[in-house]
Amino acid sequence: MVGDSMDEIDIHLGRRLRRRRRLLGLTQQELAHACGVRFQQIQKYECAANRMSAARLWQLAEVLEVPISYFYEGLTRDQRESLEREGSSNETMASKETQDLIHAYYQLGERPRRRLLDLAKAMNGEIEA
Repeated sequence: MVGDSMDEIDIHLGRRLRRRRRLLGLTQQELAHACGVRFQQIQKYECAANRMSAARLWQLAEVLEVPISYFYEGLTRDQRESLEREGSSNETMASKETQDLIHAYYQLGERPRRRLLDLAKAMNGEIEA
């Protein structure tokens, strides 16, 4: 049982790594270069063939501009079970349109990003009203 839950954690961490890398529009090669490893190592982390050490997780968090806790978000007993049912990500996050939007968003500077977010929130309020 302990081995199975460790495998689930490795799978979850790999999925979170892949999701964040794609959200930023980075290739495995680009991420590997930033971390000083070969792209095959990133592939192995993403598919959970290799475990990430604490030091590597720290480095990946720095490069991907997220707190280390990002990798563990959603890792509860119930969510681990749902991860098995739902696969690597939901359809919305996997869509090309969503990926393009997020990539474009992160290409903006901080101030334009905030303005765009405020605009989206305002538009959402108008739609819901």
